[in-house]
Amino acid sequence: MKILSKIAIMAALAVATTAVAAADDIKTEDFNPITTGVTSLSITPDARGASMGDLGAATDPDVNSQFWNPSKYAFAYSNAGIGLSYTPWLRKIVNDIFLANVSGYMKLGSGDNQAISASMRYFSLGEVSMTDGGGAALSSINPFEMSVDLGYSRKLSEKFSMGVALRYIYSDLGYGSDANNNEQTKGASAFAADISGYFTTYPVIGRNECQWSLGFNISNIGSKVGYNSGNDPAFLPTNLRLGTAFTFPLADYHNLTLSVEANKLLVPAKPRQADYLTPEGAYDYEAYSDALQAWKDKSSIAGIFDSFHDAPGGFSEELKEINYSIGAEYSYNQQFFLRGGYFHENKTKGNRQYFGFGAGFSMNVIRLDASYMIATAQQSPLDQTLRFTVTFDMDGIKNLFGRK
Repeated sequence: MKILSKIAIMAALAVATTAVAAADDIKTEDFNPITTGVTSLSITPDARGASMGDLGAATDPDVNSQFWNPSKYAFAYSNAGIGLSYTPWLRKIVNDIFLANVSGYMKLGSGDNQAISASMRYFSLGEVSMTDGGGAALSSINPFEMSVDLGYSRKLSEKFSMGVALRYIYSDLGYGSDANNNEQTKGASAFAADISGYFTTYPVIGRNECQWSLGFNISNIGSKVGYNSGNDPAFLPTNLRLGTAFTFPLADYHNLTLSVEANKLLVPAKPRQADYLTPEGAYDYEAYSDALQAWKDKSSIAGIFDSFHDAPGGFSEELKEINYSIGAEYSYNQQFFLRGGYFHENKTKGNRQYFGFGAGFSMNVIRLDASYMIATAQQSPLDQTLRFTVTFDMDGIKNLFGRK
């Protein structure tokens, strides 16, 4: 029977968020990244956040806050905005995988206390060949993943806001397609929600008024995604993001923001056969099979709580599942921006380690941002990744045409 080369599809998607080449000093049995479905949901969509080491939970609000922390929209400076982002993905390996994202928001009412927001992202895996049983190419498909979400945020005080977002997710990987009958199984879908909060205050240090912010976002809380007609369920990349940012003036019109952020996947670790080695040196296959089945049957909500204490190595292993980012942003008169940052993931959990750099230029109506990634891990497919974002300020457009 003619079949689809599913391995090529799933491998390409797994590479999308994990630098698969572990360091030489990491043993195979120690390399144990958290596995999820729809991993494209974890890819940073915008150039600003990417250039600061993939962070944005506590930075100043912008159009792309829907991904980082939807509650920030309540503190947005403009009444409305829309942004478009494009990321050519894994260009060191292929030339037809990309992520496209559009985000927007609008303030509600006259009190400047609430906002609605929305975004849509489309991740294309390019062209994937279909083969027969002997590996001969027959035809091709274009697998993709997409999501659409709607958010609401509101100030609960002068310094604190909270937000929620509801998301529909669709993943069409052509899983189980049959080239002989020209049939494909339906794509997998899921629903998810985000819960977020944002606190900001303006302390005076010396003679300078500074800004200090804290933010959190628990994203993609939802149902599992069922691949292969539901026979292969996978956890969504539910993630806890915590961050803080501090902005202080260097001189008139010159500001510097320093940010630190940590995030952890709230997904239970998949059991490994290596963890079921008996004292006699043999594997307990029955215990491993039972643990694997229990992992598959576990609900997504139960998985969130188990993700804090299920690592075979105990607390020290749990700490390895936390990723860290540190970033800085220099701005001149809120018109010219220079950014830099660093992202670190433990070698045993994926080995994504890279620097981000970027710049931006803003006018009354439009802002352009670009970022560039330099991976420190050898042979990383994420090296030299570019991102581009263009943002339109609706207030600026109104002023341009003389409308109030």
